[in-house]
Amino acid sequence: MFFGKKKAVEAPIIHANDDDFDTIIAEHSGVTVVDFWAPWCGPCRMMTPILDEIAIEQEEHGVRVVKVNSDDAPETAKRFGIRSIPTLIFFRNGEPEFEMVGLVPKPVLEREIAGLLQSG
Repeated sequence: MFFGKKKAVEAPIIHANDDDFDTIIAEHSGVTVVDFWAPWCGPCRMMTPILDEIAIEQEEHGVRVVKVNSDDAPETAKRFGIRSIPTLIFFRNGEPEFEMVGLVPKPVLEREIAGLLQSG
């Protein structure tokens, strides 16, 4: 008997740029975690599997994860004052609530998301 590999679940990550960022954020009522990142950034690459898991596990609670490549969306990054990456901005009902800079452990993300869901 062979043991088959579990089929990988693709994370429901949304990719945004300068042209569609405002629309993507405005169209969602609930919590959106926006990850400002770049492909050359080591800590950003380390955040990818964490955010993939968050996107899959929190989808049923109405939480979305949006990734913004700061190199491809310089106007959006500038508008939010992004100086270091990765930077996560937590939105609720289209409004920014707070941000976290640097590599953030999954339990910390889960705690912050739970707080936003409970208070909103």
